[in-house]
Amino acid sequence: MKQRWKHRPAGSNWGEFGPDDQLGRLNLLTPAKVLQGVAEVKAGHSFCLSLPLDYPGGNVLNPSRFPPRRFATDNEGQPRFNYPLDALDPDWIDVVCDDAVLLHTQYSTQWDSLCHIGSQFDADGDGEAEIVYYNGWRGGEHILGPEHLKSGAQGCARHEGSEARALGIENMAATGVQGRAVLVNLFAHYGRERKLVGFRELQEIFKEDGIEIESGDMVCFYTGFADVVLEQQQQPTAEVLENRCVCLNGRDPALLQWVTDSGVVALIADNYAVEGIPAMPAAGLHPRLPLHEHCLFKLGVHLGELWFLSELAGWLAENNRSRFLLTAPPLRLPGAVGSPTTPVATV
Repeated sequence: MKQRWKHRPAGSNWGEFGPDDQLGRLNLLTPAKVLQGVAEVKAGHSFCLSLPLDYPGGNVLNPSRFPPRRFATDNEGQPRFNYPLDALDPDWIDVVCDDAVLLHTQYSTQWDSLCHIGSQFDADGDGEAEIVYYNGWRGGEHILGPEHLKSGAQGCARHEGSEARALGIENMAATGVQGRAVLVNLFAHYGRERKLVGFRELQEIFKEDGIEIESGDMVCFYTGFADVVLEQQQQPTAEVLENRCVCLNGRDPALLQWVTDSGVVALIADNYAVEGIPAMPAAGLHPRLPLHEHCLFKLGVHLGELWFLSELAGWLAENNRSRFLLTAPPLRLPGAVGSPTTPVATV
């Protein structure tokens, strides 16, 4: 099948998994990698790696994302909570609770889909940059924008018609997202110091901690940031969140090259964006989120954010381990550009 692009970005892997690929590096999460993950299960302990989905609270981290809003479903004007069904038939003794939720898909513990971040790039070679996403999928054709704007709930104006007809999160969900993962304990080395960590620092930590990362692995970075979020008890302040814990330095070319060369399937962190925001200054035309662009746009490497890793990190440290089985599918929600997840680590 003919590819949709004439030029691909420098350093990208577009086309290497096929012209219509929508999985990116998830193609490397093979049955053999699942078996490697299963082989790491020795103690039978499981860890939930999700924050409560109403954390961090408020919208300090991102002004366009708000906490979930739950409400009872409706039955002819009556909320279906503690709803006796004898109201419908006197012979029925059941009592029903039924609810719904308005949920920002990337508010709390979540996955980015491959259409979360694209770029303006001249993929067709006509001399004009166009909106394009991983593997040449096009904005406006495959990633559709709003057709109508209607008022909606707080922080969630309804942009009807906005959906991903390619690269939606449902593609990720269909794989099961299960395999071997490796935890890098940055907190053990830096505590809650605010610092950008690049390739050189990572290499030193890998050597000191005996960490080996192979193609097809998922990599989790424990920084302690989610612990700070929990301590804020849903009332976070910018002063605290902007000045705590390390982040990856997305402007470090050596770090980006490591992501390319390592063959990692996903980068996951317990912080807001895996990489530091704002990124280090850069000259000329450049991405605001360089690690996001490199991973999502160029390589098809999914990013996981705001995961809860402290309990797992503590257990792995006590047992002199870094590898585990990770099972972390997102919601199978067609057209979504991100999704909550409730990941499970098994050791």
